[in-house]
Amino acid sequence: MNLLRRHFLRLTGALIAAPMMPRLAAALDYPTRPTKIVAGFAAGGGVDITARLIGQWLADHLGEPFVVENRTGAGGNIGTEAVVNAAPDGYTLLLATVPNAVNASLYEKLSFNFVRDIAPVAGVIRVPMVVLVHPSVPAQTLAEFIAYAKANPGKVNMASAGSGSAPHMAGELFKMMTGVDMVHVPYRGQGPAMTDLIGGQVQILFAAAPGTTDHIKTGKLRALAVTTATRMAEMPDVPTVGEVVTGYEASQWYGFAAPKNTPAEIIGKLNQEINAAIADAGMKARLAAIGGDPMPGTPADFGKLITEETEKWSKVVRAGGLRPE
Repeated sequence: MNLLRRHFLRLTGALIAAPMMPRLAAALDYPTRPTKIVAGFAAGGGVDITARLIGQWLADHLGEPFVVENRTGAGGNIGTEAVVNAAPDGYTLLLATVPNAVNASLYEKLSFNFVRDIAPVAGVIRVPMVVLVHPSVPAQTLAEFIAYAKANPGKVNMASAGSGSAPHMAGELFKMMTGVDMVHVPYRGQGPAMTDLIGGQVQILFAAAPGTTDHIKTGKLRALAVTTATRMAEMPDVPTVGEVVTGYEASQWYGFAAPKNTPAEIIGKLNQEINAAIADAGMKARLAAIGGDPMPGTPADFGKLITEETEKWSKVVRAGGLRPE
């Protein structure tokens, strides 16, 4: 009787496991064909460069192409929607970034819920921002700038890389936490915003750190602070915003996500390779060239960041009454 019972249990277990076997086998064999990495922003920017650097690593180490596709528009929403609606098989990935967290509250009607409809894979890098002002602004420190802006409400023009961008939101968080009244002037990218800041058409810009040091060293622009919780190694004498405005922190970040229900085995394999990539000395140097500090961790770690950032920026969007421009 016991023999029959053991045979029955083995047979039942085999029948239960049978439907899972093809899925597990496919996950373990992944990838067997090219994988698409969707970047929601134009070629040449931080999102695109990060996607291509990590995509090349994955191709070299997993044996199949990882091809970047730039699906621009609506602050990254068009590319995100394409990934959300893709098959959850690991062959369509998203290079996620700050606007993904911002757009959840910035746009009233989206066809997807970013937190609910994606599966976090891995963080890649965090990029500091620098608070830059034109030399004509009569402030040598951040505290002096806050006093100046409060004495001149609505007269300070704050440039940004675009509505809902990380630099824009860093500036809006600053406005919310200090009570200063600055006029937002959105540009199509950081380059044009920087040009007008150097030309004096605008007075302040929260700028992604890469590409700013030469302007600071030559005196074309003045750095008042960095937005991250700790000072930058490249600018040790520049204080953090948090040293003046307690609790302030903002940064650009990049990471990978997949459609929800993507097999855990595939996500695990990608997470392992991406963590290996950002720990590699050569890759670290390439990422440092775009100002990136490695952001290793599990899929759950990256998911926690996305959730926290979505909640954080929703408060800023509501406080500022922000809308897409």
